[in-house]
Amino acid sequence: MPSIYQLKPRFQALLRPLVQRLHDSGITANQVTLAALVVSLAVAAVVALLIEHLWIFLLIPLWMLLRMALNAIDGMLAREFGQQSKLGAYLNELCDVAADAALYLPLALVAGVWPAAVVLVVVLAALTEYAGVLGPMVGASRRYDGPMGKSDRAFAFGVLATGVALGLLPAVWINGLLLLIAGLSILTLSNRVRQGLAETASAPAEAD
Repeated sequence: MPSIYQLKPRFQALLRPLVQRLHDSGITANQVTLAALVVSLAVAAVVALLIEHLWIFLLIPLWMLLRMALNAIDGMLAREFGQQSKLGAYLNELCDVAADAALYLPLALVAGVWPAAVVLVVVLAALTEYAGVLGPMVGASRRYDGPMGKSDRAFAFGVLATGVALGLLPAVWINGLLLLIAGLSILTLSNRVRQGLAETASAPAEAD
């Protein structure tokens, strides 16, 4: 199913000159990954501490846009400049899940929003990414199937946070959208498992 992730090659092309400059300055992929996590945790903490000022939620979509760029940058540094490592693989996956959870959870503090719905989305987001990384374990590729992958969730929560900051989304709408995100996350989880199994099933036939 379609996903914002499919736009990644064009996004990377725009970032390539910056990536080259970072490499020339001695910046490594793992440093970018860790920096993105630290700033994500800081942004989440600021939003949670200043929750009575709903405009603070504007920090989330602004940071998510920058974080998407950093996520692309660390991958490009790793692949294009020989910085791939086992530690980097761990950091890439674990830091993304931790940062996502931190940035999503402050929404549970908004009056009228169902905390259980926010937690449900956080848990499903982690399970979805786990299903994606399990692909290589069963002989498939790392799965990025949609419709609610990492980039799609970032966009969805960016919209939610903007709506909260500008007072455009009442709590009942937010709750409904959270349930929609949860439903699409379950579909994404199913798609990643199904496509991973299909890929492994077709491998022997391709070898023949």
